[in-house]
Amino acid sequence: MKVLVTGAAGFIGSALSIRLLDRGDEVLGIDNHNDYYDSNLKEARLARHINHENYTHIRMDIEDGKAVKRLFKERQFDGVVNLAAQAGVRYSIENPLAYINTNIVGFGHILEGCRHSKIGHLVYASSSSVYGSNTKMPFSVHDNVDHPLSLYAASKKANELMAHTYSNLYDLPTTGLRFFTVYGPWGRPDMALFKFTKAMLAGEKIPVFNYGKHRRDFTYVDDIVEGVIRVLDRPAMPNPNWQGAQPDPGSSTAPWRVYNIGNNSPVELMDYIEALEEALGIEADKELLPLQPGDVPDTYADMNDLVAEFGYKPEMNVKHGVANFVAWYKQYHSL
Repeated sequence: MKVLVTGAAGFIGSALSIRLLDRGDEVLGIDNHNDYYDSNLKEARLARHINHENYTHIRMDIEDGKAVKRLFKERQFDGVVNLAAQAGVRYSIENPLAYINTNIVGFGHILEGCRHSKIGHLVYASSSSVYGSNTKMPFSVHDNVDHPLSLYAASKKANELMAHTYSNLYDLPTTGLRFFTVYGPWGRPDMALFKFTKAMLAGEKIPVFNYGKHRRDFTYVDDIVEGVIRVLDRPAMPNPNWQGAQPDPGSSTAPWRVYNIGNNSPVELMDYIEALEEALGIEADKELLPLQPGDVPDTYADMNDLVAEFGYKPEMNVKHGVANFVAWYKQYHSL
């Protein structure tokens, strides 16, 4: 299979590229290598696979519509995985336009490329953030998600709606995956695990929001990648039982689907920190703070559809996953 992976120097994109290459696929990766966080980390991730004989890398931005159009015109792909995005709930509060430009305009360029190239399947990253004000647990794709709490969440909900129109109008199979708090080696420095590890090793306080009462469905990066590949291999199909009188938000009469992809096991933030303390052999100096604007107090993925349709089963528990991250962090920073 020939696969286009956008955001290929990113946390998930790089891990996905390696897995696809390992199974014999041909991968073309694109990434804009922006400075949202340390670009050296992106280069180090990319170095793991850039010289593979079946890998090609192009430094470009999905916001550049002409470049994206040219890419799809000159290359042929069987599938596309769109992981390029401006990430981060908190950053979206201060820099909203970055999310409009990349997550909405950029995604529109990818959809147009897929449409005109008649791509067999577009898989794209959505987010658990789309659940916003919903409090019914576990979060289900069959519940409405109309009350986002950040522009990041709104941009991901917009992606799902945009994809639906392309599936409906142009018969383009699209699948959105709502990622739940991805962590693991080679992770992003703006994520809590990276920040906490850095602070604890420096003897600094760690900020613990919502007084540590957050619950998150922390999902290990290898489990996420496994799910993405399983979904990529089976293009979205119309739901023959879909009814407009009782519309199911998770499926459609078009070849369009959305799925949760999490660990199906929410963990309280304090337990997550405890796993980190154990892995580092350091007790954290915690600064307990109120809930931040834009944050969702709890996330918990209803995984029934992904399990039933794809046999997906996450394997990594938080204790071992955090220990793996710490081992990588120390090696990467020569500690």
